[in-house]
Amino acid sequence: MSRVLRRFRSLPIRARLSMLVAAAVAFAVAAVSVTCWFIVQGKLYEQVNADLRKMSEPQRYSQVVELLNACPQSVPTDETFQTGANGLRAQSTYIQLVKADGTPCVSSTSAGTVKVTDADKNVIKDADNTTGNILEGITRNGTDTDGNAVRVFTVPLVVSQGPVSPPQLYPDTALLVAVPLKNTQSTLNELALILLLVSGIGVIGAGAAGLAVARAGLRPVDKLTAAVEHVARTEDLTVRIPVEDDSEDEVARLSRSFNSMNSALASSRDLQQQLIADAGHELRTPLTSLRTNIELLTRSEETGRPIPEADRKALLASVKAQMTELASLIGDLQELSRSEGQRGERVQVISLEDTVEAALRRARLRGPELTITADLHPWYVRAEPAALERAVVNILDNAVKFSPESGTVEVALNDGVLTVRDHGPGIPAEELPHVFDRFWRSPSARALPGSGLGLSIVARTVEQAGGEVTLARAEGGGTVATVRLPGAPTPPPAEPQE
Repeated sequence: MSRVLRRFRSLPIRARLSMLVAAAVAFAVAAVSVTCWFIVQGKLYEQVNADLRKMSEPQRYSQVVELLNACPQSVPTDETFQTGANGLRAQSTYIQLVKADGTPCVSSTSAGTVKVTDADKNVIKDADNTTGNILEGITRNGTDTDGNAVRVFTVPLVVSQGPVSPPQLYPDTALLVAVPLKNTQSTLNELALILLLVSGIGVIGAGAAGLAVARAGLRPVDKLTAAVEHVARTEDLTVRIPVEDDSEDEVARLSRSFNSMNSALASSRDLQQQLIADAGHELRTPLTSLRTNIELLTRSEETGRPIPEADRKALLASVKAQMTELASLIGDLQELSRSEGQRGERVQVISLEDTVEAALRRARLRGPELTITADLHPWYVRAEPAALERAVVNILDNAVKFSPESGTVEVALNDGVLTVRDHGPGIPAEELPHVFDRFWRSPSARALPGSGLGLSIVARTVEQAGGEVTLARAEGGGTVATVRLPGAPTPPPAEPQE
């Protein structure tokens, strides 16, 4: 059985659908055919039974007189029965009496002798003249002495003493009437053959229809398969499967999902290529400067011409600065390349107030000449501690970088809204839509150190924490950065260590 199931599952979907449809139709047709055959059989037997009951009416058979004369210990027959014109004298009818011991008394006009069974003898034993149902009896299938199938009706024998006398039960005798079942069985056999042929045609037609329906229904799947194979072979992510707008079936949903996935992959690849191109462009400048400075130092060593001490110190400082910029750029790229799964492992409920205070300590070291004020209120968020602190540091670094000497940076945290306001030149309105793009730098800031990834990291970190960040021009000059983060349940206090 398991081997058959494995072979069935290895078949193409079209073949499996066709076989399932054919099997379902075959089962339904078989059930209907069998039911129809049994209904027709029951109706035919009911008709035969009705005819036998009519033939068993005693007042219609003159043959009964002869049968009683042929049986031992029979009653006088001169006026025992009323005879009629409809007596059974056809050669296809079986007429006989059955004694209590099973002895048959066969009419000379009977088509033959029917084999007597215990059921016939029980009719005599169970006969009761007080019930009033004088025609009660049994109906069964039997055979004659030649082995021919017959339908038998056995009923207690009832006699009448005259036209006005009530019928009376004749003792220890039953009347047996039978007809051949040849015609009935022939009709049933023909019906079975017809039903078999119709069922076969129906199953074959259902299989063909199932195959046609499977082909039509799976045609979109074929298109989808071809598209997937084309993408796998050529890496062409511009392939789209046409889908009707009003179609909502499973195949249409699958096609739309494939198109959405393809679009997402194409966008991801474009972003990846753009990231690589931008990273290469940003790396080119510090690497070129590093190579130039190192070549100057190497040439000085090779030629024996020492570089003046002041110039040498300047070259070494430039090398150190370029290496710091490279390290910062590589760190930013690593931060942007981290997957969501890697981030989710370190997410926890943290105090935003503590995070901002830690970032402020670092910002004050980078801008000791600036005045940085802070108005912080407790607020808890669900985020990655290191990433959120880095995002706040990046915002503060921008404020420090663009603040004038002896300027002021104002920081406030209230109800989950963090604002950082500087009093620098501000960002032009036409540049505001691009401030969170990767590697984007304002023309006025390209001479300053930085990779152009800081605000991109801020936007990504805040978005992953479920918040939003905006930059806008502040009233009176400068720039204000606003970060909104949803609150999280306050964590329970840590248990004191013993």
